[in-house]
Amino acid sequence: MTDGDRSPVSVLGLGAMGKALAGAFLDRGHPTTVWNRTAGRADALVARGARRADTPAEAMAASPVTVVCLLDDAAVRETLGPAAGALAGRALVNLTNGTPEQARAMAGWAAGQGVDYVDGGIMAVPPMIGQDGALILYSGSREAFGAHERTLGALGSAVYLDEDPGRAALYDLALLSAMYGMFGGFFHALAMTGSEKVPAAEFTPMVVGWLNAMIAGLPAMAAAIDSGDHSAADSNVEMQAVSYVNLLDASRAQGVGTELVEPMGALLHRAVAEGLGAGAVSSLVGLLRTDPARR
Repeated sequence: MTDGDRSPVSVLGLGAMGKALAGAFLDRGHPTTVWNRTAGRADALVARGARRADTPAEAMAASPVTVVCLLDDAAVRETLGPAAGALAGRALVNLTNGTPEQARAMAGWAAGQGVDYVDGGIMAVPPMIGQDGALILYSGSREAFGAHERTLGALGSAVYLDEDPGRAALYDLALLSAMYGMFGGFFHALAMTGSEKVPAAEFTPMVVGWLNAMIAGLPAMAAAIDSGDHSAADSNVEMQAVSYVNLLDASRAQGVGTELVEPMGALLHRAVAEGLGAGAVSSLVGLLRTDPARR
């Protein structure tokens, strides 16, 4: 890495993720200024070469780009509001988890302050930051992303999505929904098998193999959703609705709560009631879109 690649960067927020972000910048040789409401959280980073700022404004004034990673949108606004003047003419990269609407509102606020705004979604846990496999999604100012892409690359694979500031948050939360859905099914499966003393470690390899086989069918489902043609159904909705009753009944008989899996059963039966029984389960996506303008 050349000296020209080591642009200064500031990090606001030193929770588990913020510490990982700042550490990755330090590891790649970036002069890194850090701030946290509880100043002591910066001690380990300062020992590694980071500069501690006493205020958010001081941190932001130290670098051409500031990365903020706080608890939520309210914390971001509370932190940045009084220090907005220090951001003028600089870039702000907000990696705080939030909604698309919050990202768009923050981009509007930033524009009013003369700030180039980029929103981001971190698809990694703290130990992954700076390592292979870490993925961070970005949207918002294309110019700001382009100017600081190499700096942001210290954190992991940097993928720019769109000029709409809300796009990264949309993808972030959508990917999390897929993850939590998988976790929910996995936890329910282990509760079922565990009810008869099957060790989780014994059953899990079978779960992994089964889910990998099912994942292979996702691109075909996506094509059906985009085209609106759900007629190619090897296992149609009506058949699956009938079978799903057995999953719920067996769970209850095994003494396993059904709160994680009941919603899918209800949606399958609603699809049958609305005349979608002969089609593929990909048709369920349409039932989830409650706003007709977005279908």
